[in-house]
Amino acid sequence: MRNTLLAGLAVAIAMTGALAPARAEKPFIVVQSTTSTENSGLFKHLLPMFTAKTGIDVRVVAVGTGQAIKNAENGDGDVLLVHAKKAEEEFVAKGGGVKRFDVMYNDFVIVGPKADAAKIDGSKDAAGSLKKIAEAKAPFASRGDDSGTHKAELKLWEAAGVDVKAAGGDWYRSTGSGMGATLNTGAGMGAYVLTDRASWSAFKNKADMKIVVEGDKKLFNQYGVILVNPEKHKHVKVKEGQMFIDWLLSAEGQNAIRAFQIEGEQQFFPNGQTAELKKAG
Repeated sequence: MRNTLLAGLAVAIAMTGALAPARAEKPFIVVQSTTSTENSGLFKHLLPMFTAKTGIDVRVVAVGTGQAIKNAENGDGDVLLVHAKKAEEEFVAKGGGVKRFDVMYNDFVIVGPKADAAKIDGSKDAAGSLKKIAEAKAPFASRGDDSGTHKAELKLWEAAGVDVKAAGGDWYRSTGSGMGATLNTGAGMGAYVLTDRASWSAFKNKADMKIVVEGDKKLFNQYGVILVNPEKHKHVKVKEGQMFIDWLLSAEGQNAIRAFQIEGEQQFFPNGQTAELKKAG
């Protein structure tokens, strides 16, 4: 009798569990993006606003731009938000993404030790300053990771007429790491580093480092946002991903980008081109 009752109870519990409504998972999207947008704190500022408005969570994979594009090409994400316009346009042209939109910009700066062995402090000539660093064989720490920052750096070395591959391991050190780790390396070895301004502003271990070169037009840093192509990857969450892009480009999203500050200074400047934004402006 006791065994029969226990067996009946077990069946009842099992049926109750089977009949209980499944708890719906909160909708989410995956955004492949850069270390600068994550490490600067921009996403911590923006994403709660988007989620509060739409109920959609945003899961960010923060890597270098080159890796983010490769991940998106493999279908590992719904939206791509990076900062290497030429590579982004190639990604769309090859069918990896639907359409690219400008979303915001900031700039790169060259930081270095106060001792300033290359004597470039105060310069507005980025390529000329890199040439002086090479001539002085002053330590330079590069991300070396095919990120947007690394791509921009290589263009500047090319403009300076310097073959950094030939200098590898001497005064030119490739970290193969993100922006924060590369800045830490630079601070530790007294090296110059090219960094986006937001990452530098958020960096806590500045030691005796300071901005030595800024203001060159070549240091302009544009960010773009792209929906991963659902025709190539059927699992892409088109509706939710497009909602995120539309919000970033809306007056609300652009104003949220504008409002983000570190120590009282604006870090990113919105330039998304949408009808709503133009109307609001």
